Amino acid sequence: MGVIVQSHEGKNELLVKGAVENVLERCSFLQLKDGSIVEVDNHVREIVIAKHNSMSSKALRCLGLAYKEALGEFSTYDGETHPAHKKLLDPANYASIESNLIFVGMVGLRDPPREEVKGAIDDCREAGIRVMVITGDNKNTAEAICHEIGVFYDGEDISQKSFTGKDFIALPVDERRKVLSGSGGCVFSRAEPRHKQEIVRMLKDADEVVAMTGDGVNDAPALKLADIGIAMGIAGTEVAKEAADMILADDNFSTIVSAVAEGRSIYDNMKAFIRYMISSNIGEVASIFLTAALGMPEGLIPIQLLWVNLVTDGPPATALGFNPPDVDIMKKPPRRSNDRLITAWVFFRYLVIGLYVGLATDGIFAIWYTHSSFLGIDLSGDGHSLVSFSQLTKWGQCSSWEGFEAAPFTAGSRTFSFESNPCDYFSAGKVKASTLSLSVLVTIEMLNSLNALSEDVSLLVMPPWVNPWLLLAMAMSFASHFLILYVPFLAKIFGIVPLSLNEWLLVFVVSFPVILIDELLKFVGRRKSEAERLSRKWKHA
Repeated sequence: MGVIVQSHEGKNELLVKGAVENVLERCSFLQLKDGSIVEVDNHVREIVIAKHNSMSSKALRCLGLAYKEALGEFSTYDGETHPAHKKLLDPANYASIESNLIFVGMVGLRDPPREEVKGAIDDCREAGIRVMVITGDNKNTAEAICHEIGVFYDGEDISQKSFTGKDFIALPVDERRKVLSGSGGCVFSRAEPRHKQEIVRMLKDADEVVAMTGDGVNDAPALKLADIGIAMGIAGTEVAKEAADMILADDNFSTIVSAVAEGRSIYDNMKAFIRYMISSNIGEVASIFLTAALGMPEGLIPIQLLWVNLVTDGPPATALGFNPPDVDIMKKPPRRSNDRLITAWVFFRYLVIGLYVGLATDGIFAIWYTHSSFLGIDLSGDGHSLVSFSQLTKWGQCSSWEGFEAAPFTAGSRTFSFESNPCDYFSAGKVKASTLSLSVLVTIEMLNSLNALSEDVSLLVMPPWVNPWLLLAMAMSFASHFLILYVPFLAKIFGIVPLSLNEWLLVFVVSFPVILIDELLKFVGRRKSEAERLSRKWKHA
């Protein structure tokens, strides 16, 4: 930048500041400490450049300072009405105006990075996010700052990771792609606006998701081109803010990293909601299908299924939106914008959990009819008759069975007897078995909501109380179920009866394996993710 100012003596002078090497190119003279002026030769240039490199390597941003007293036609310049003003309107004239300057010296500016930046860049590296620095600073300065903030490791070979904007653009296209597709950080120094745009364009052409930060007018084109343009809220110009997709209120890089973690958490919570609802609904469908396929009496009637879907499932599904981030959320690889929400592995997990829900719901129905005890739990207290599984699946032929009788059984304060028609044992008499099926479905879906706290992290690492809203929602759902179970007129509406303590114990024994099954699936998922991460790491190494 050059400005024409009037000195105390009333003479016009041209004062210039800028990149040391660029200012030095336009200087013909150098002012010594005692005020004397000497010509700039190769030896003088080498001394100045060596000093500049020494300061730059200490992460100082350096500005060269120069002036000119012999201004020719501009020696009387006094504003826009001056005859020479039209020359200032054409940038092509600037080089000739800023020629034969007197180099005064240089100043090194120290802008220390914030303490949290290094940790944020480490988080980016763990998360599979590449950090590229594009700056107008001198190459040595940019490299020193990148070492200081952790973009480069100590002793790392950065010969193919640090370029000036001109040097990078001068490379063949294949070489540029190779640099941008490599691993680790990169730095592009003395970058011009067109260099920034080209880098962003090439990254997007390689199907990368590009987030670009900037604060100046020159950053606006690249901010507009990037997938996510991020302008600085404090130091940013209005032009940059208008071009950006979002504005960083505190100008802090670590806030961007926190936003990435928050975005991943929101995405995971959305997947948790979907996983819970789909696996639970697959279970309900599987239950109905298995009942029909095996020929068993219907375990659940429509009003019961409607109650489960509208009332019992709702609170836990909503509470899953308040899940905290996974402990390893910033260690997972980034997903591509075109990645499928439900992969083959995720769908397989839905099916496994859903099938178990269906089997457990129908299984407890069959257990009540065919077993007097199960895993040491006594079920004979109500006095119900036992039948074989074959009889249960062929209950429609009951009227042809010789000598079949069904003993009366109790449920709460009610007694069910079948003296007039023993075959009613499989229709009106299924009320206890149906209640057990409904209770298992409710309980197993509550436990399945705990599975949805995290896609891959074990409940031993993320226990249920990390989301107190989910525990509250589960309590509400259980309270709703107990309400219709133990209030007589509601129990009559829903076609259910109260359960004894032993029967509730059976419900939890049958339901709890859904936790163990999903823990096993999470373990396999973690091993798969770790193998993919290591494979990607070796590929980039």
